[in-house]
Amino acid sequence: MMCGVMGGFIGYRANAETVAITGGTVAIGDGSAPVAGTVVVRDGRVVAAGAGVAVPPGARVVDATGKWVAAGIVAGFSRLGLVEVDAVDPTNDGAARNTVFNASLDVANGLNARVPAIAINRSHGITRAVVAPDAAGSMFAGQGAVIDLSGNANDVTRPRAFQFIEFGEAGARIAGGSRPASHAMFRNMLAEARDYARNPGGYDGRSKDAMLQRRDAEALLPVIDGRMPLVVHVEGGPDILKVLALRTEFPKLRLVLVGATEGWTVARDIAAAGVPVIASALNDLPAGFEQLAATQSNIGRMKAAGVQVSIGTIDDDDPRMPIRTTQYAGNLVALTRIPGATGLDWASAFAAITSKPAEALGLGGEIGSLRPGRRGDVVIWSGDPLEVSSAPERLWIDGVEQSLATRQTRLRDRYLKPQEGALPKAYDR
Repeated sequence: MMCGVMGGFIGYRANAETVAITGGTVAIGDGSAPVAGTVVVRDGRVVAAGAGVAVPPGARVVDATGKWVAAGIVAGFSRLGLVEVDAVDPTNDGAARNTVFNASLDVANGLNARVPAIAINRSHGITRAVVAPDAAGSMFAGQGAVIDLSGNANDVTRPRAFQFIEFGEAGARIAGGSRPASHAMFRNMLAEARDYARNPGGYDGRSKDAMLQRRDAEALLPVIDGRMPLVVHVEGGPDILKVLALRTEFPKLRLVLVGATEGWTVARDIAAAGVPVIASALNDLPAGFEQLAATQSNIGRMKAAGVQVSIGTIDDDDPRMPIRTTQYAGNLVALTRIPGATGLDWASAFAAITSKPAEALGLGGEIGSLRPGRRGDVVIWSGDPLEVSSAPERLWIDGVEQSLATRQTRLRDRYLKPQEGALPKAYDR
């Protein structure tokens, strides 16, 4: 079993050294309060973190006195690496609008670690990201991945980590114009996948009446039997209840809700179902009929009701702006000081952008915190990472220290004090 679990991860680059980061305020990311302590990483994995941790003999010591030492941020929902220029189709692999395939689309084949957004988000403390395809021709958008932000070509931590689907207003539009149509389409597509499972050789995915190509039907099998999470974008309270009810008919579905702007209105039902939520943090305007009950207290109220909740950035410039994640978490802490509002305490807010999104996808034992055995994703911050005035000063992924330079910082440095002979041709005189 262990071989099977480890086989699901690729791109692991262990750094064969021991690093001890001492003297800082340590934020483990598991929901515990920050403490003064030490973080030890060996061969790319966390050995220990917290108070009373001894520095191993021979370790390279990094002094973080006066700084914060924290788990790397996990972008709970993004489209990082899929889009470089939105309006230039050859650089935009977010959605497939003209293909007969849907559930079998593998987002890992469209990732580009060189897009500037990767380095920019890394420089803001993000070490891993959940990356999902966007739906266009079908409710089923395809298979998402979890990546690291090292910028290396082998940056996929787990390919085919989940299947992504649209319900609510977007799903209704794709299915033909109504929510009943979207639910009928969902059931029919899963029924076709079951037909394929019973008789793969006899499945006629090429028929004009078939909704699923053979590869799409095959891709849905791990969703039906619960081996792969089904990440569902849904915003309205009534739509959320109907999605939860799908497990009456498909009991093994491992649902994860994304968006959930009106989640607080049905929070007890979500908690009772044990379904994790990757929510948009601060939606407080009725941008659509499915968001009429939007409030910034959404996440706080869901957490208070017992929902396992984390923060994502769906439809929030998700190819580029997960960098807002730490700000959103800090805003949720600030909400606790506003009469009538419900936010999160600091430890819960930090967990909502580190361990909780990892746990939602079944990766909590691998990434998202500084607990022993997790990947060595560590950030030294100038101060509290949830304060907008703080910034990462050093960052490790898999125990390997990363550059914090970006295209923007290189341009800044180039033109801050321009030198003759070091400028582009356009500046010749």
